[in-house]
Amino acid sequence: MEKALYLVTGAAGHLGNTVVGSLLALNQQVRALILPGERPRPSMQGAEIVVGDVCKRDSLAPFFKPLPGLPVKLIHCAGVISIGSRFQKRLFDVNVEGTRNILACCKDFAVSKLVHVSSVHAIPERPAGQTISEIDHFDPDQVVGYYAKSKAQASQLVLDAAKEGLDASIVHPSGICGPNDYGRGHISQLFKDYCNGALAAIVKGGYDFCDVRDVAQGILACAEKGRPGQCYILSGDYYTIPQMVEYFHIASGGKAIKAILPMWLAKMTAPLSELYYKLRKQPPLYTPYSLYTLTSNANFSHAKAQRELGYSVRPMLDTVRDMAVWFKEKGFV
Repeated sequence: MEKALYLVTGAAGHLGNTVVGSLLALNQQVRALILPGERPRPSMQGAEIVVGDVCKRDSLAPFFKPLPGLPVKLIHCAGVISIGSRFQKRLFDVNVEGTRNILACCKDFAVSKLVHVSSVHAIPERPAGQTISEIDHFDPDQVVGYYAKSKAQASQLVLDAAKEGLDASIVHPSGICGPNDYGRGHISQLFKDYCNGALAAIVKGGYDFCDVRDVAQGILACAEKGRPGQCYILSGDYYTIPQMVEYFHIASGGKAIKAILPMWLAKMTAPLSELYYKLRKQPPLYTPYSLYTLTSNANFSHAKAQRELGYSVRPMLDTVRDMAVWFKEKGFV
């Protein structure tokens, strides 16, 4: 792997801190951007920590300061993930305007490679049974939900910058899960609720889930081999929610969950659930948008990433077992 100065935004997040740890394991020079008030993760030991905010372009100059003799590669992981059904200004401030600021800084500071972390949600859904592959133009009007629209808008900004000469590639992870999740994303929250006996019933739907460590390796490969202006889906495999909860049972020895909530009832109660979790300041398990996602076509193909980047995925049961060990070690369950 080419020696470089790697800049990682969103470094305190689930994917960001995993990317930082993966780079440090390869003896790369890493500079990690965290927000004011965020604490560096243990995986960042050995990285240079810079405090800044992608929404405040003036705060980014120390983060982009070059090191003599090293090319600069940027992995843009910073972003707000939301399954909420209501408009959130911060979603667009960070995901769209933050990306616009990052692109401007890439130009100002002569960044040699940008890997932008988008999402499969930025890609329009195809009819049931059809395979969803990479696209070369993003339209917010063609995707469902504010999160998807923000990621589509940001992805098009990156492609436009690539057309103007920036060496930029885009990766589209599916549903990320696995160890190292201090912020507790949706699958992590589901696992925590399961382990703590707070999960009384589940829904039948499913989605494409992938291991955060596999995605991190895909991103590093993209920084080396990704073609300018090209997109790469970093998906895993399709798993139903009952399958995932069965893996929780196998990995943790917890109680099996037999009660399955009919989708019509879940959809009816989802708005109340969203409000309930908002009051508890926790990510909601089910919202109208997440239930739409769990019943949508999730037949994503990562064949291009496999072919061009050497991307590979591990069995989900291995991921859940490692997640269970990590959660227990950290005292989260």
